[in-house]
Amino acid sequence: MLRHSRTLNVMTVFALAAVVGVALDAAKIKARAEQDPDFDFATVRTWSWDTDSGRVIMARTATDDPAPVKARVDPIIRKYVQVEMAKKGLKESPGASDVQLDYYVLVTLNVSGQSMGQFLPAVAYWGLPPFAPAATSFNAVTKGSLVIDAMTPGKVGQRPVVWRGIAQSAVGDTETPEERESRVREATTELIKKFPLKKKKK
Repeated sequence: MLRHSRTLNVMTVFALAAVVGVALDAAKIKARAEQDPDFDFATVRTWSWDTDSGRVIMARTATDDPAPVKARVDPIIRKYVQVEMAKKGLKESPGASDVQLDYYVLVTLNVSGQSMGQFLPAVAYWGLPPFAPAATSFNAVTKGSLVIDAMTPGKVGQRPVVWRGIAQSAVGDTETPEERESRVREATTELIKKFPLKKKKK
């Protein structure tokens, strides 16, 4: 009887560990970045925000309102981009800079037939799509994505994107505003850490 009880306890521990592992994996932020192989990032000393930077795209229901989301996340994103760029020795220079930044926040429902790439323009001259083109799975999970683009200065519509960072994570409906803000802060920090300071080796 005691041996059976111990066996059950061990099984319970493993079951709980598996559940916790799944939860942690779902909450984990996955960050990646790509850069234009022909652009020399060693020449970048200053940066600024694009005049129209910051867009929130909600693609869950027809009644989603992006305005409250932007009001919460915009100051967090801007603050931690500035912090992390300063750590890299890059100075914010509004009006005249080597690169201009823009960001998108995408909130989508992870359902069949919907792919993240449908919301962003491809960076055709890299030969790379902004996201893997495959459709997502049938799991009804809210997914949040933060996309930060770095562009060379110029006229609107004629500024090539030289770097794109993408952070994605599942978002729990029961998360508190503080937990979601912490996730945005972490995503922003992880992306800017990937901002390059030299030209990509071919």
